[in-house]
Amino acid sequence: MERATHLNTQPREKSASGWLNGLIGVIIFSGSLPATRVAVLEFDPVFLTVIRATLAGVLALCLLMLFKEKRPARSQLVPLVIVALGVVVGFPLLTALALQYVTSAHSIVFVGLLPLATAVFGVIRGGERPRPAFWLFSVLGSLLVSGYALAQGVTASPLGDILMLLAILACGLGYAEGAKLSRTLGGWQVICWALVLSLPAMTLLSAWRAPASFSAISLPAWFSLGYVSLFSMLIGFVFWYRGLAQGGIAAVGQLQLLQPFFGLTLAAGLLHEQVSPGMVAVTVAVILCVAGAKRFSK
Repeated sequence: MERATHLNTQPREKSASGWLNGLIGVIIFSGSLPATRVAVLEFDPVFLTVIRATLAGVLALCLLMLFKEKRPARSQLVPLVIVALGVVVGFPLLTALALQYVTSAHSIVFVGLLPLATAVFGVIRGGERPRPAFWLFSVLGSLLVSGYALAQGVTASPLGDILMLLAILACGLGYAEGAKLSRTLGGWQVICWALVLSLPAMTLLSAWRAPASFSAISLPAWFSLGYVSLFSMLIGFVFWYRGLAQGGIAAVGQLQLLQPFFGLTLAAGLLHEQVSPGMVAVTVAVILCVAGAKRFSK
C-alpha cells in the first residue's frame, strides 16, 4: 500500500515541479522584450541577435566542457538544429526587427499567442493529446490577444505585427522541439548544445555586423544586451525546458499566458511606456484562461 501511494504521488510531484520550473522560466522571459526594446534603440537588430547568441554560446560551451557532457547522438542533431533556428535565431531576430516598429508593450500582447502555438507543435512534435476543453480555453486566450491587436488598427504597424506573429510561430516550434528533446538529453543540455551548434555562424556574423565604434552605446543598452544574452538566451531556457518536460508541453506552456502581465508591468515601470486599460483588461482575461486550460490539459 505504501509503495502504491508513493508511486501515485510521483507524477503529481513531477507535475508540480514542472509548473514551478515553467513559472521561473516565464518570469525570466518576461524581461526579454523590454530589454530588447532598449537594446535595439542603439544596436542594429541583426547584430543584437547574433551577438547575444554568441555570448550565450560561449558560456554554454564552457558549461558543457566543465560538466564533461557527452555529445548528442546523430539522431538528436536535426531536432537541435530546429531548436536553434526557432529560439536562438528566429525569435530573437524577428522580435528585434518588430521592435523597430512597435513598442514592447504592444509586442508583449502577442506573447499571449505562444501557448496555443506551443500546444499545437506539442501535438505535432511531442505526441501530446490534450482534452477538447483544453483547446477551448487555449483558443479563447489566443483570440482575446489577437482580437485586441486587431482592434488597434493596421495603422499601428502591420509590418511589426506580422514580424511578431512569425516570431511566435518560430518560438512555439522551438519550445516544443526542445521540450521533447530534453526528455532524453536534459533541459539545460538542450539549449546549450543548440547554442554551441549555432556558435560558429553567430561568431562570424557578429564580427561582420559589428558597428565601427561602441563608444556611443549607453549603459542601459549594455545591460539590456547582457540580460538577453545571459538570462533570455540561456538561464531562462534551463528552467523552461525542464518544466515543459516534467509537466507536459501543452499544459505548462499555458503559463506563457502570464508573460504579458509580467512584461506589461516591466514596460510600464522601466520604460515608462503607456499601458492602456484595454491592455490590462485583455491581459487579465487571458490569465483567467490558464486555470481552465490547466484543468483539461491531460
